[in-house]
Amino acid sequence: MKTLLKGGRVINPATNTDAVMDVLVEDGKVAKWAENIQAEADEVVDAAGKWVVPGFIDLHVHLREPGFEYKETIRTGSQAAVMGGFTTICCMPNTDPVVDNEIMVEYIKLKAEREGACHVLPIGAITKGQKGEELANIGQMVKAGACGISEDGKSVMNAGLLKTAMKYSKMFNIPVMSHCEDKSLVAGGVMNAGVQSTMLGLKGISNDSEDVIIARDIILARATGAKLHLCHVSTKGGIDLIRDAKNHGQDVSAEICPHHFTLSDRDVLDYDANTKMNPPLRSMDDVLALRQALKDDVVNIIATDHAPHSEDEKNCEYEKAAFGIVGLETAFTLGYTVLVKGDWLTPMQLVAKMSTNPAKLLGIEKGDISVGKVADLAIIDPEKTYTIEAKQFASMGKNTPFDGWKVQGKVEYTMVDGVFQVKEGVLQ
Repeated sequence: MKTLLKGGRVINPATNTDAVMDVLVEDGKVAKWAENIQAEADEVVDAAGKWVVPGFIDLHVHLREPGFEYKETIRTGSQAAVMGGFTTICCMPNTDPVVDNEIMVEYIKLKAEREGACHVLPIGAITKGQKGEELANIGQMVKAGACGISEDGKSVMNAGLLKTAMKYSKMFNIPVMSHCEDKSLVAGGVMNAGVQSTMLGLKGISNDSEDVIIARDIILARATGAKLHLCHVSTKGGIDLIRDAKNHGQDVSAEICPHHFTLSDRDVLDYDANTKMNPPLRSMDDVLALRQALKDDVVNIIATDHAPHSEDEKNCEYEKAAFGIVGLETAFTLGYTVLVKGDWLTPMQLVAKMSTNPAKLLGIEKGDISVGKVADLAIIDPEKTYTIEAKQFASMGKNTPFDGWKVQGKVEYTMVDGVFQVKEGVLQ
């Protein structure tokens, strides 16, 4: 099977390539880059005026299966992924049962191979049942194919236990993906603590509930040499801690989600539970600090924290509503509209943060469409403007605060292992 992509702007951060050329894909791999390739092909795609980029990699996705299939499944979540240009997604372990052993890792891998539209990499839990009491069998999960460990949805509050887990993670060369939240400081809060929470009469969540765990985990990672990745950073204080650690030579990575660099707590209006997420939407000062951190490469990864919920879980009182929003199908366009068009990032930086950099953290042969590499790629029309319509999402979850937003930059094609899963914006 040969596919020829004609005249696209190839943006490949792994080789610092940004040039208009043709790309020939053969037998699932990139066979050639050149101007005006003359070759017979089974399919020719006119990519003129469009970007040809490595398929995006999302380090932070909730697929909900097993246990919560009424919210999302591996099939529907992976379909949402390819609609957003993602070719590899990493799914968090807070399912039912929890992904805390090799059998569960193998189950997700097998299910994804049978039903998934893209590559799915399971993340194992740090503790058994995510109870924070006893370590899961990290070695067996890694052997079965876990790409990292996380207690996402909560922090491991026992510092000694987490330190031991970090030692194991270093042994197996996998990242510890840390959800940073001190529950004792959250104390039942439902949105950012500030003027807006006071005006709405809602209990606030202070920045220090996140910052104190970021600081602790950086210290523990420094002591153990573990590969620490900080999930969904949302505060200026957290950014300052990460910058300081990097300035002292520590190898720590972090991710920022599109909703956190796009919206602030000012956008929590009319008690709309689609603005309820964890961490919460912070102040505009925090938002600007996040954008600057992305610009300066203090933070080098963008992830979605895709968290689908049923309509009933969101269509209720704000205090009772579930935390989280969906993000796979809006991540790129928000990044392009807010960060690139807003002169915070170059196209190369945005693509790197969504593909090449996550691949480097995981140590996988992805995020690179050089000759000889697997043809996981996306074709994007940067000039396409459209209105986000949640009802059109491939995801079962429609819980997004971006419904009705006018945005620019649309994923038109997504190719996984040399096969188009999305063509002209339509799921195949």
